[in-house]
Amino acid sequence: MDLDPKIPQYSTGDPNSFGWQTGRRRWPIIITQAIDDAYRAVAHCPDPEKQTEGKRIVEALTKLKYEVQHDRALTPLPDDGYPDITTYNAELKQLNSPTWLKSPWLYTECYLFRRIATSFALSSHWKNYDVFARQKTSTFRSSRPAVLELAARYKDLMSQLQNHPDQPREAQELLFAEMAEICLWGNATDLSLLTSLTYEDIQALQGSEARKKAEANILVNDLPSCFTHLLEAKQSGKKERRVDIVLDNAGFELFVDLVLAGYLLSAGLATHVVLHPKSIPWFVSDVLPSDFAALLNALAAPRWFYETPSGEEELQGKTPEKLSDKEVEELGFLFQEWSRFHAEGQLVLRPNRVWTGPGSFWRLPKEAPELVEDLKGSEVVIFKGDLNYRKLVGDAAWDPTTPFTEAIGPLGPGSGLNILALRTCKADVVVGLPPGKDEELKALEDGGGDSGARKWAWNGKWAVVSFSKGS
Repeated sequence: MDLDPKIPQYSTGDPNSFGWQTGRRRWPIIITQAIDDAYRAVAHCPDPEKQTEGKRIVEALTKLKYEVQHDRALTPLPDDGYPDITTYNAELKQLNSPTWLKSPWLYTECYLFRRIATSFALSSHWKNYDVFARQKTSTFRSSRPAVLELAARYKDLMSQLQNHPDQPREAQELLFAEMAEICLWGNATDLSLLTSLTYEDIQALQGSEARKKAEANILVNDLPSCFTHLLEAKQSGKKERRVDIVLDNAGFELFVDLVLAGYLLSAGLATHVVLHPKSIPWFVSDVLPSDFAALLNALAAPRWFYETPSGEEELQGKTPEKLSDKEVEELGFLFQEWSRFHAEGQLVLRPNRVWTGPGSFWRLPKEAPELVEDLKGSEVVIFKGDLNYRKLVGDAAWDPTTPFTEAIGPLGPGSGLNILALRTCKADVVVGLPPGKDEELKALEDGGGDSGARKWAWNGKWAVVSFSKGS
C-alpha cells in the first residue's frame, strides 16, 4: 500500500463508482455460478472421498456468498502454502478489516478470487480444479462465427506476408493497427462483466463489422508510436526481439491474442513472444496455462469441439451446425502455425503469482524486481484488459487528463520498460484523455451526467490504447 499512488482508490462503498454495483450485483452472481459448477461436478463424482471434500468446498463458497451479500468483514485468508497469502493478509490488517461493501474495490475483488482459489487449494482432490472452465469453454464455442471469420482472414494474411514480405511502411502500419485493434476489442468477451449475455449478444461484440464500428470509440490511440518503436527495433538489426503479452481473458480473447502474436512473429516485428497467464482461476475468465492447451486442442480437433452437442444443447434437442471442409482446413492452419511457434520456442508461456497479487503494479519494482528486470529485455510489454490497466494506474481517482506516463508511476519513462496498454473501459479509472473529453462523454445518454459517476466507462463501449517508452 505504501508504494501505491497517493490518490484515493475507488471503493465499493462509493455509490458513484462501478465498484458499488460490482459488489452488490456482479459478485453474488459470480459466486452463485461457481457454486452451481462445483455442485454439478460433485454430483457427478463417483469417488466418495472426493465427493465429501467437494461438498465442503460448496459449503465454503455458500458461506462466502452470504458474507458478501450481508457486508461482513473480510477475514484473513487461510494458509494454502503459497507465499502471496502473507501479502494479502498483511494488507488486510493495514486496511483494518474492512467490510465487503465498504472497501477498496481493487483489493477486495482480488481477495474474492484468491479466496475462491484457496477453497480448492486446501483440498486433496480438487487442487487443480478450475471452477470457471465450463463457462470459458461455453463462451468460446459461442464465439464460433468470429473464430471462423478470423481464421480465414489470418490464413490469407499469412500467405500475403509470405509472398510479399517487403510491404511499404504505410501498409505495414495499417496491418499492425488492424491486428492490434482486433486484439483490443476481443476483450469484449469478459465473462466477469457479461454475466447474462445471450449467444446473439456475444456474436454482436465480435467480427469485422463490429470492429470497424468500434474504431471510432478508441479515445486514446498510441498504436502509431508503438509500431514505430517495433519497426525501428527490427530495422536496427537486433537478432533477439521479444514482445511480452500479459494476458487477460481465455477463449476468444486468447484466440485474438494468438492472432496478434502469430502476426508479430510472421511479420518479423518480433522474434519471440512471451505470454503471461495467471496461475489460479482469476476474475472468471482469465487465462490459465490449461486454457492455452485447451484452445490448441480445439483447433486440432475442431469438428469434435464445435459439432459435439453441449449438455445444454442436448437438453434442448439442438444439433450444432457442421463445419465445412474449408473451415476445418483454416482452423487446422492456425493449429499448425501456433503449435510450431510453441514447439520451436518462439511462443512461450510464463505464469507468475505476481499477476494475481492484491495490489497495483506500482509495487512491482520493489516486490518483483527479478520480473521487472526480465521485462526490461522486451521490446514492448502489452498489458491486456481492464484489470491490468487498473493495476497499472493503481485504480486511483486520477484526473482523466493525467498523462498515462505519469499515472503508471515507477513503470513509466526512465524505468526501462516499454509498455502498451490495450484496454476496453469497464471501470471508473481512465487517464490520458484530452481536456473536456470526459465531460463530453458524461453528457451522453447513460454517460453519468451530473451524477458524479463516470458511467460511460463502465460498459466496454470505449477504449484506450496507451504507450509509454521506458527510455
